[in-house]
Amino acid sequence: MMANKTLFASLRDALIPQTDTVNSENAPAYALAPKQALAQYAATGCFGRTFYATADEQLTRVLEFCDAVDAEFVARVAIYSRTQSFMKDMPALLCAWLSAREPRLHEAVFARVIDNTRMLRTYVQILRSGVVGRKSLGTAPKRLVSEWLASRDEDALFSGSAGQSPSLSDIVKMVHPKPAGPKREAFYGYMLGRSHDANALPKLVMQFEQFKAGEAVDVPDLPFMLLSALPLSQKDWVSIAKNASWQTTRMNLNTFARHGVFEDHGLADLIAARLRDAGQIQRARVFPYQLLTAYRNCDAAIPEEVRNALQDAMELAIANVPSIEGRVVVCPDVSGSMASPVTGHRRGSTTSVRCIDVAALVAASVLRKNPAATVLPFEQAVVSVDLNSRDSVMTNAGRLASIGGGGTNCSAPVRLLNQRKKKADLVIFVSDSESWVDQGRGRGTALLAEWSEFRQRNPKARLVCLDVQPNQTTQAGERTDILNIGGFSDRVFEVIAAFASGQLEADHWIARIEAVAV
Repeated sequence: MMANKTLFASLRDALIPQTDTVNSENAPAYALAPKQALAQYAATGCFGRTFYATADEQLTRVLEFCDAVDAEFVARVAIYSRTQSFMKDMPALLCAWLSAREPRLHEAVFARVIDNTRMLRTYVQILRSGVVGRKSLGTAPKRLVSEWLASRDEDALFSGSAGQSPSLSDIVKMVHPKPAGPKREAFYGYMLGRSHDANALPKLVMQFEQFKAGEAVDVPDLPFMLLSALPLSQKDWVSIAKNASWQTTRMNLNTFARHGVFEDHGLADLIAARLRDAGQIQRARVFPYQLLTAYRNCDAAIPEEVRNALQDAMELAIANVPSIEGRVVVCPDVSGSMASPVTGHRRGSTTSVRCIDVAALVAASVLRKNPAATVLPFEQAVVSVDLNSRDSVMTNAGRLASIGGGGTNCSAPVRLLNQRKKKADLVIFVSDSESWVDQGRGRGTALLAEWSEFRQRNPKARLVCLDVQPNQTTQAGERTDILNIGGFSDRVFEVIAAFASGQLEADHWIARIEAVAV
């Protein structure tokens, strides 16, 4: 009997594909194909320095992937990255890359990707940097930018004019758009600091200038960034808070508290109601981790009802987390490398949310909707933690994120399941996939070896490897029972549900991107 077991084990190991690369820890791994890697970066790439890669290294990789695939796929990735993953830097970069390679596709992509002033500024900044092979805008980009400016009314342009390097005024100087009438001529003159007819200015600009000069009492209905640099009274801040958008509210709770907004009768209730409004949460395209950021960053001066509203908002933001049929195991990586900021180190805007926070958030969210799920946090080994599925997502995420430290051993949770002869239908890993503690255990990775053994007892089981930061390697290559995902938006849950129910095969990013019409 022992000989048969040994024989079967040898046959099983022989069927495990040989690793073909090493990860950032110089440990065995499987390389993602250029299309797969570019798709991963498109879903998560923020070009900040991560635990394993600098921003420049990530940029170089993405440009190499672009050169390795066809331009039409790059165009589809650009659109998907902006419209589905809601990325900012990545789609602007891909659009700029197309401008130097494929003018027809660049024109087809431009309007769908450059959908607000911030995206326009990022696009122009990338073009002028020279990273895509050109240091000036050129004829076609100038025309597209001019048409983009002409398609927006003056109020929209002025409302979006906050920000520098380049500023909207700088862009106007670069492309020399022709004003279509007296109002636009006055507006461009105002933006460029040139002589203009003040009486022809848009009403919103007039209101701003009058308020700035102390000639008007009412705060103009303008974005927070345009107003916050002005000397404002408590009454002004109350007015701003009353009219703020959902995202502006989430991002500036401490600022509002600092300026006495919550001292105004009824303001705390109004802001709490806004934060937990399901419609506004959906329109704001909020990532669950952004709510975690806001909740964790709340100063003591934030009223309790506002803090509670953020927890309510979190429950709404994860409303599409699936209740998965069968037995579910979630394995959040709590190793030392997961302490890296999830969007990387970015000068002046590094997020306080770490990879471990996102891993904990995903695990807590799945547990919330699947109370019988098993959660196995791991680093060098599986870490014991007591979680209650009835606790809020914020509470359980906090417990998981408080573990932290140690090396990465992605095979540890599945090894434990094998040792205990456990059964499961879906196993979800949330990690940076930089496993190294378990290297050197056969021709493939240790995770894939343990997974192959697990599948002997659970032939219909599926494995999801969710990489919270962009990468070009994985511990388990794509196949019918294994899905690699990049990202941390709530859309990830939809993909997991579809895969778990057999409605989605592996290589889903590629399939979804290929389906994008250009």
